[in-house]
Amino acid sequence: MQFTLDKVAEIFYLADDFCQEFSKSFESYLIGNKPKKAPRMSDSEVITIMILFHFGSFRNLKHFYLFYVQKHLQGEFPKTVSYNRFVELSHRVCMPMTLFLKTCCLGDCTGISFVDSTPVRACKNKRISRNKVFKGIATTGKSTMGWFYGFKLHLIINDKGEILNFVITQAHVDDREPLRNDKFVNKIKGKFYGDKGYIGQKLTELLFIDGLHLVTSIRNNMKNTLMELKDKILLRKRSVIETVNDELKNMCQIEHSRHRSFNGFITNTIAALIAYSFFPKKPAIKYQPVLSNQLTVF
Repeated sequence: MQFTLDKVAEIFYLADDFCQEFSKSFESYLIGNKPKKAPRMSDSEVITIMILFHFGSFRNLKHFYLFYVQKHLQGEFPKTVSYNRFVELSHRVCMPMTLFLKTCCLGDCTGISFVDSTPVRACKNKRISRNKVFKGIATTGKSTMGWFYGFKLHLIINDKGEILNFVITQAHVDDREPLRNDKFVNKIKGKFYGDKGYIGQKLTELLFIDGLHLVTSIRNNMKNTLMELKDKILLRKRSVIETVNDELKNMCQIEHSRHRSFNGFITNTIAALIAYSFFPKKPAIKYQPVLSNQLTVF
């Protein structure tokens, strides 16, 4: 996916407004004197470049910065620094970029939500013993595609394909564990659709108390239960969140083996999620309610 100069201006405008407000709030909590010399590139410029990289034009951040930003976007970013310095600045803006995602880029709950987790592999399985970047941090887990080494990205989206919330855990963490955290689901209401990995009576009761109805398919060894027609149809449309995961991996590049630090991994993931929120077209479900117990899906 390519981006235009209008998209660059839009992202920079929103990021710059947020960074100015963030700086005012952040400075009030600083102890001691303010740093005398500010970086050559502003935080909003660094955040904008990190987001633009994840629109899929380049597969390598270094090549994108050296051969595209510094050559073709000099008018938009006239005070670029060396690539090594840019990497340092990108780690520095990790916290404001995360808050920017949480406050400005997440969607609104529509009453229909989908939850899923996707593995984020740190390296191939045969290289686990040689991986030093995530030693003591990443763990080994199992998904439907087999064993992997790395982390899990847990997502909640609405029927429009917009991300409502996210959390990153180690690979061995159960998919149901983040749902027990009130901060992860406090803004989600209505119907909540997940796969068989979210089956659990205690979890269903816990979410129901908070006004959230968890709907999942059943395992082969479980008794059949009555379900509304609209729930059956929307449960079949749960693949929309798998499409979102696919775009995050193949277009926004949240998964690759070129990380050199854990901070770089987190920064890369946050920037990818922000970039996805700016996509003009997202995987979505178009539906039209016909009767109270029926649903037509296009």
